[in-house]
Amino acid sequence: MNDDRPVLLETRGHCLHITLNRPRAINALTHAMVRLLNGALSGAEQDETVTSVVLAGAGDRGLCAGGDIRALHDDTRAGGRASLEFWRDEYRLNARIARFPKPYVALMDGIVMGGGVGVSAHASLRIVTERSRVAMPETGIGFVPDVGGTHLLAAAPGELGTHLALTGRSVGAADALLCGLADHYVPTRRRPELTEALAASATAHEVARTVRSFSEEPPAGELAAQRDWIDACYAADTVEEIVRRLQDSATPAAVDTAAELAARSPLALKVTLAAVRRAARLGSLEAVLDQEFRVSGRIREEPDFVEGVRARIIDKDGSPQWKPATLAEVDDSAVARFFAPLGPGEQELGLAPGAPAGGTA
Repeated sequence: MNDDRPVLLETRGHCLHITLNRPRAINALTHAMVRLLNGALSGAEQDETVTSVVLAGAGDRGLCAGGDIRALHDDTRAGGRASLEFWRDEYRLNARIARFPKPYVALMDGIVMGGGVGVSAHASLRIVTERSRVAMPETGIGFVPDVGGTHLLAAAPGELGTHLALTGRSVGAADALLCGLADHYVPTRRRPELTEALAASATAHEVARTVRSFSEEPPAGELAAQRDWIDACYAADTVEEIVRRLQDSATPAAVDTAAELAARSPLALKVTLAAVRRAARLGSLEAVLDQEFRVSGRIREEPDFVEGVRARIIDKDGSPQWKPATLAEVDDSAVARFFAPLGPGEQELGLAPGAPAGGTA
């Protein structure tokens, strides 16, 4: 696409097509894009001629690689607050997508990570392809799954969500379906045909029927065969015990996973485990997003976020120096403070019923 606008809108028949248009950045979300998406949904909601919304990404690499991590990193290093305002609008958009009154079809083709999950996996109709790689990879950069990711992962069967949250691993189509991150598999080659059929679908019922008619069985995944060791190891109450069980497992894949977790931020691992467990108890997406807003705002103040982005994305040396360096140095009180209500002068997200609506805690 030659159009340099970051979000493209096109009405085709009864369908509003929204295209994230930063292909060189795998359509990573900026604050401006979040606002444009929200405005597009407002227009579609009020337009009686629009039956459905379809979200796609420009280019052939993926729907969306997440938020603009470099911008968040730079803002954090400078002591700014732009990241907080970005997350406030982004999380509100995630909640809006989940409650959107018309069919919202997300084409999760290619890379779908972090913020990309937030604008797609809360959709009413979520389509993956043979190219899909879906992930919440935040622990690798000293951060914690957000955009409602802990809500989604907490609802996955058994301990699959805990496994994906802590490791940050990406999954293909079959495993995304198994974990409840997607609804239908449609091969990439059939995307043009599907979009034409959606344009001709005049009601919500027709939209759903159209998507089902294109749905196929995906190629086999990996997680179903790994449920035994994943469920047994990740059922533990602490990250230390999870790692011990992985190390002591007779399954080589489990032992390899223990080594993988050793490279992640100890603080991010412990806060992530607590976030997923708490999300399961909170229930509603809105309550979880309120929690994630508190956690995101606080963990960005820790040195691991800036260091993780430096090591993984900027310098790409792959050797972050985490602080604290070990799981033993992160105690329960240090984890608990990430979930406490915000202090005076700080604005809560306030999405859940009864929560402060953007007011002070």
